[in-house]
Amino acid sequence: MLSLHQLRCFLATYEHGSLTAAAEELGYAQPSVSEQVRSLEKTLGVPLFRRVGRGMVPTTIADALRPHAERTLAEAAEALRVARSASALETGTIRFGMFGSARLYTSTALVAEVLRRHPGVRVELVGQNSSDVLADIRRGRIEAALIALPQVSSEGIEVTPVARDELVYVSADPDKVRTPVTAARIAAAPLVMAETTWRDVDSTRVVLRQFLHAAGQNPRTRIEVEDIETAIEVVALGLADSVVPRAAAESLLPRLAPEAGFASLRPRQYDTIGIVHRAGANLSPAARLMIEIATREIRAVAEPVGV
Repeated sequence: MLSLHQLRCFLATYEHGSLTAAAEELGYAQPSVSEQVRSLEKTLGVPLFRRVGRGMVPTTIADALRPHAERTLAEAAEALRVARSASALETGTIRFGMFGSARLYTSTALVAEVLRRHPGVRVELVGQNSSDVLADIRRGRIEAALIALPQVSSEGIEVTPVARDELVYVSADPDKVRTPVTAARIAAAPLVMAETTWRDVDSTRVVLRQFLHAAGQNPRTRIEVEDIETAIEVVALGLADSVVPRAAAESLLPRLAPEAGFASLRPRQYDTIGIVHRAGANLSPAARLMIEIATREIRAVAEPVGV
């Protein structure tokens, strides 16, 4: 009999390509995960992985099964959420996805407003980068999220743009930010960029690459860091310049780089920020509350869209 436990073990193994890594993610013993995968293969009557050394290489059958397994787990998680929704706004846990730099827009205000309305709840804001948050949505680990949108595939996902934030060029050299900055100037500049782990899918980097490629230029970085605060501190030292959302520049420069300034790009470029959840999902009252507050807060500090 096929079980949700089998599907969880299958997906974790599929994602990590390793039984050991899958076991670590799920908090199970490695033999238990291996047994669940073998049991699923026996139930289906097909091989799902090829064992190559210590790794697990998915078969084409596993590739076909993956989206169905994700949907099944998401539907099961949604059924559980619906069953618990009656008490969720009284004593339950409210989980909401947010990309990492969203904390510069709304996270503190969001938590404060939720607790003001429902002092008995526990709040979890989940996520570091939009791509990871979106993966959690697809797997049913969270109901809804506020993310940056350029890399989002709409398959199975409902996307509602709510605001956009201009990307700006940040430098400690005042001469570099007296006028709008062209793609050619950015391509020639030493840059420090945040979100290095997610460099291929980070929304700001995606927009910047498209901006430069359209002008026949290629982006290059001198320094790679994980968080936007460190990038701004590097700018303050005069070691490199950066491109960041305007709200981040306005929030962080006075504290971390008071001598630095910023300028628009020419033509202007934007990160679009939106609410996402699974298409057709029956959102819980908790998720609807978080969407309401997050939308209002983000539109207070970035340019509203879709209104």
